[in-house]
Amino acid sequence: MLGATGSTRRIVCIGEAMAVLTPARDVPLRDADTFVRTVGGAELNVALTLAGLGVPTAWLSRLGDDGFGEHVRSVASGAGVDVSAVELDPARPTGVYVKAPGTASDGSRRSAMLYYRDGSAASALSPAYLHRVGPVLGTAATVHVSGITPGLSDDAAAFCDALPAHCSRLTVDLNYRPALWRDRDDGALRRLLAAADEVLLGADEAVQVFGSAEPGVLREALPRARRILLKQEEHGVLVLGAETFHVPALDVDVVEPVGAGDAFAAGYLAGRWFGLDVRSAVVLGHRCAAAALVVREDRPVTLPAWKDLAG
Repeated sequence: MLGATGSTRRIVCIGEAMAVLTPARDVPLRDADTFVRTVGGAELNVALTLAGLGVPTAWLSRLGDDGFGEHVRSVASGAGVDVSAVELDPARPTGVYVKAPGTASDGSRRSAMLYYRDGSAASALSPAYLHRVGPVLGTAATVHVSGITPGLSDDAAAFCDALPAHCSRLTVDLNYRPALWRDRDDGALRRLLAAADEVLLGADEAVQVFGSAEPGVLREALPRARRILLKQEEHGVLVLGAETFHVPALDVDVVEPVGAGDAFAAGYLAGRWFGLDVRSAVVLGHRCAAAALVVREDRPVTLPAWKDLAG
């Protein structure tokens, strides 16, 4: 299968994956006695959706040498994602997060996320690991990472500082998590964004990190980025690049918003890999996001062929 340039080079996603526990019944955690186990994590969500769209994909990370880690790796491998460079840590565990069901003021579903990731195997990502996976990065047309990764630990921040030198093309999805930066310097996050060829971020995140979602402010803050995709929730995406244009989102009945941003990123990256123009790739991103919004899972349950999604 050939990408936009006629190359078989793949997309490499880097970041923490976790086991996800969700109450089997839609009840508060205090009343839940049975849980459904799935897998989550921004970059793995992207990798799994890319693979579902037919894009050759690898995922780089570290997992605990435990049952949850085995499950995460099995799910990724079973979906066609290359996990050959994922390291297993005998001393640190696989991270876990729990979904706490809830309802927003408009009646829509809004789960709270409870993370148990301190000291996880992925928090030990480091420049040493980066050098060990150099051959995998050498196969990448695009490397994709999120702003979550540098927030995992000081070692992971150093990993992200060293990463751009190993990438021919780097995309970063801000995925801002304030709790990860509480009482910590967010310089590593800002340096990662500044080094990206393309940046994806929500308008609310832009305000938190840059103080504004105004296009001029973002262009000044991210002068190296060839393209900035400003996600404006249900209104769509404003593309800031050689030309500026807006692509409206699709109108869907939202079941659960978790994971829609990851699905959008995967659709957009897939579209570009397949040679779509930017506008069509954003449309593909919207359609993948819509497929995630209408299910309770963190990513689309089913995806039609990318040609059916595109345009």
